[in-house]
Amino acid sequence: MIYTLQQLLHDPFLNKGTAFTQAERDAYGLNGLLPPSVQTLAQQVAAAYAQYSQKPTDLAKRQFLMQLFNVNHVLFYRLFAEHVAEFMPVVYDPTIAETIEHYSAWFVEPQNATYLSIDDQEHLEAALRHAANGRDIRLIVVTDAEGILGIGDWGTQGVDIAVGKLMVYTAAAGIDPSQVLPVVLDAGTNNPALLADPQYLGVRHARVAGPTYRAFVDRFVSAATGLFPKLYLHWEDFGRANAADILAQYQDQLTTFNDDIQGTGIIVLAGLLGALNISGQKLTDQVYVCFGAGTAGAGIVARVCAQMQAAGLSEKAARARFYLVDKQGLLFADDPTLTPAQRPFARDRREFTAPETLTDLAHVVAAVHPTVLVGTSTQPGAFTEPLIRDMAAHTPRPVIFPISNPTKLMEATAADLIRWTEGRALVATGIPSAPVTDNGVTYTIGQANNALIYPGLGLGTIAVASSRLSDGMIAAAAHSLSGLVDPTAPGAAVLPPVKDLAHFSCLVAEAVAKAAVAEGLNQQSVTDVAATVAAAQWHPDYQPLPETVTVKLA
Repeated sequence: MIYTLQQLLHDPFLNKGTAFTQAERDAYGLNGLLPPSVQTLAQQVAAAYAQYSQKPTDLAKRQFLMQLFNVNHVLFYRLFAEHVAEFMPVVYDPTIAETIEHYSAWFVEPQNATYLSIDDQEHLEAALRHAANGRDIRLIVVTDAEGILGIGDWGTQGVDIAVGKLMVYTAAAGIDPSQVLPVVLDAGTNNPALLADPQYLGVRHARVAGPTYRAFVDRFVSAATGLFPKLYLHWEDFGRANAADILAQYQDQLTTFNDDIQGTGIIVLAGLLGALNISGQKLTDQVYVCFGAGTAGAGIVARVCAQMQAAGLSEKAARARFYLVDKQGLLFADDPTLTPAQRPFARDRREFTAPETLTDLAHVVAAVHPTVLVGTSTQPGAFTEPLIRDMAAHTPRPVIFPISNPTKLMEATAADLIRWTEGRALVATGIPSAPVTDNGVTYTIGQANNALIYPGLGLGTIAVASSRLSDGMIAAAAHSLSGLVDPTAPGAAVLPPVKDLAHFSCLVAEAVAKAAVAEGLNQQSVTDVAATVAAAQWHPDYQPLPETVTVKLA
């Protein structure tokens, strides 16, 4: 590939900035185009972090990091890797919500993304091919941005969620950034504010639904898998009317994953297993109330239910342990509005003496006495003190996970949950929560962040070129993560800390790869799982320019 000097200095995959060595400056004609001092990567990281630290807000910090990403991938990822716990809520959730909402107004650079319009499908395959630009794409994160958790439908602006997700894949698990591609399927938007905004950059009409929409998705999948035969396809933030159906259509045809349905389910299952390691209770004895039975909530329930069956319960007995609560209250089987994901867990009204009263969460908690309460409702403050005290009165170690995000949409804070239960609650939150001290004990609060799971899951799958992502691989991921919890420590967290993300992403990847090999799904010969996973990882270090790169001097 032939580059001009300016192209070389502006290609984030190749640019080293002030770290181009003197020999490289001589070879490529860079003398005088950069300051004369040659820096090491470590010096660049220190300088970048100093600039980052001076930014006054998380939003300003994120904007600085995205500018850095646009010019130098190695520097960006080395900086991210060295400050992963600090950067996670800045690069991704919750700060990313604000950049999604203002994406069109603030647009500067596409950041390697591909924008596919339902109104221009003629160029769909060419757009993917041109975006790849000869790269061996192994991982695509695709969104249609209809159901971004906590903020809803943001049309083409939701592409930022795909960009951010891929950044976490690389920072956490070492997925090669040259092998990833963020994609948005723009089928329109039902957000009136976007349609009325003259700066909006997406398709300007209501969302297309039904067969036309599904044909658009099918055309994308056909083109992507045709161009990239070793593809791992990650679906993100699709609406509840489509997410489960799309996953069901493709999960037996190709290597695919839906983070909202499967990823959230895995992380909550891992947190629940970690909590039960601490309490000494059995999974099959739990009574589970789900508050917020959309794509994420129903996906979590399905995953935990499957694990209960694996632990020995029949399908009927396992489903009987779950109660789903949504905007209409407890979900009953005679409700014609139930989604396919909700229907298996809907209850019979005849189970209750006064089913007509079960129209809100408090009445359901009082009626069924749950041991586990998980919130994906985006209803701030929904876990009230009386409700939590009622729950805690009927179980010695209530498991309570308010995982809605961003912060303003949390069902309760960790501090309140610890205080209202006299320190007995086993808590995880969807956003980072500070440790809580109560009655002389400091409780570390686990973060039920999908980033604890999906990077390692993806790395393990890609490393062995698994032909499918199986339930066995998913279960292996959850168990590997829950096994990192120390149940004997006072105030122990139910999930490992984000600061150790790179370490346990490798452990998750090894467990996933081992499960794939055991099931015969690997398309790559594997004699040593750990070595295979390690060999698949990319590290943010400067390398000599590839021999295929030629710099054309004027």
